Amino acid sequence: MRLLILFCFALLSVFAGALQAQTTGSALLPSKEEHIKKVAKFQAELNAEYKDASRSPLPAAERQKFKSLPFFPVDYAACVETRFVRDSSQAPFEMQTSNGRKPLYRKYGEVHFSYNGRPQHLTVYQSLDLLRTKDYQDYLMVPFTDQTNGHSSYGGGRYLDLRIGQIKNGQLVLDFNCAYNPFCAYSSAYSCPVPPAENRLQVAIEAGVRSSH
Repeated sequence: MRLLILFCFALLSVFAGALQAQTTGSALLPSKEEHIKKVAKFQAELNAEYKDASRSPLPAAERQKFKSLPFFPVDYAACVETRFVRDSSQAPFEMQTSNGRKPLYRKYGEVHFSYNGRPQHLTVYQSLDLLRTKDYQDYLMVPFTDQTNGHSSYGGGRYLDLRIGQIKNGQLVLDFNCAYNPFCAYSSAYSCPVPPAENRLQVAIEAGVRSSH
């Protein structure tokens, strides 16, 4: 009888866990309400940066009339939970940039996820220059292109910024609503990493900063 009771209790625990997962969703993904607030904060901070003469990539004439970057409508489905695979076995390499400069990066890992029902993967990179800077030692970068580039978004691709601490138990949330343009989209004075071939997605990511044209 004791074994039967324990077995039934175990089944109830499994069912309770499954029900909780269905009702609360992913432990990493924010709720829709939280997500709206987070994206609004991201957009406000990005706009503030572009208005600030000390941080903005915009030429003075454009900055003076600047009000807001153009954004795609916020899309909760573009906030995805990915499986993160650590991979630091490769040697550092020279990242191609928009002006021929070749800063050193290293592969930090890969993320695997589904987008619009199709499996995807992206490589996560770490800058060796930023490793020497205390405030950015945990900084990671995901440069990517997708099928909106050159149409409804900047042709040279977009970036996602991450921190190592966002990786939890082999999982990482990528929110494409926070995808932004490299500075060279606004001025040729900047040198910007070009998304490597392995980060060219064959789906349209209609989220984040869009083209102003």
